[in-house]
Amino acid sequence: MVTSGAGEESAPEALPESMARVLGDYERHLTSERDLTAHTVRAYLGDLAGLLDHATRLGLDDVTQLDLRTLRSWLAKQQTMGRSRTTIARRATAARVFTAWLARTGRAPSDAGASLGSPKKHKSLPPVLRADEASDLIRAATERADDGSPVGLRDVAMLELLYATGIRVGELVGLDIDDLDTQRQVVRVFGKGRKERSVPYGRPAARAVDRWLTSGRPSLRIEGAGAALFLGARGRRIDQRAVRELVHRRIADVPGAPDMGPHGLRHTAATHLLEGGADLRSVQELLGHASLATTQLYTHVTTDRLRQAYRQAHPRA
Repeated sequence: MVTSGAGEESAPEALPESMARVLGDYERHLTSERDLTAHTVRAYLGDLAGLLDHATRLGLDDVTQLDLRTLRSWLAKQQTMGRSRTTIARRATAARVFTAWLARTGRAPSDAGASLGSPKKHKSLPPVLRADEASDLIRAATERADDGSPVGLRDVAMLELLYATGIRVGELVGLDIDDLDTQRQVVRVFGKGRKERSVPYGRPAARAVDRWLTSGRPSLRIEGAGAALFLGARGRRIDQRAVRELVHRRIADVPGAPDMGPHGLRHTAATHLLEGGADLRSVQELLGHASLATTQLYTHVTTDRLRQAYRQAHPRA
């Protein structure tokens, strides 16, 4: 990237041919074998291009020369440039996964990143809606849909499903009609890495989705829409940006509610499940978290709420 001021990275040099070829092989591995999304692949390649550019500036011209010292030097440079702990941790992960692949595929004699550490990320408590605010959100969207417009019916169905299931916005827009099991009230979701899971939803979401399918979707659908569950105003599969804009608009209709997007509804669903007595392992499975540690973040949210309630109510708090 071109230098534009203090703290910016200098323009990258052209990578040696052997490094560029390996980076191309790795891109094909991420896309074809690991089946990662285009966004994730771009993020990985961007980080690794920066690493290899740094190695080139240190005089290396082949991935077999990568060592722990070079990796640590690259991360140290990120820190001096003011990169956040979260960004540095992500780039360290990208480097470790890359060097492990190099060793596994015989492109490097050993795994240079096996001992590479990374700073612990600061885990801030995500904003969530109270149960009454979540109800007000759905109610406000329903009132706007009282005219029976297809878009209004769709919006209510999407909000209900997001809050009922806690699925990611990318998972929502990727749903097909056949992914719904209306008899069992379960939706089949393909999460990160195309991992499949089944998530239940309740009667309010079932009613909203049924109204959308019977009275809304047929009016918007055009040729080429395929089996997409949710359609945009032009009749094709809705995109993530439109869903994010919808959530922000409808949240603004709820007085006092914190501004959030679809991921905020995911946080809200997880928090309300735990507050209602769901066990951590079940919530992990519903959300599609690979690690229980990720789900445990929500226990901090519920504990924080409990502590606040205690301080307000107990005479000796």
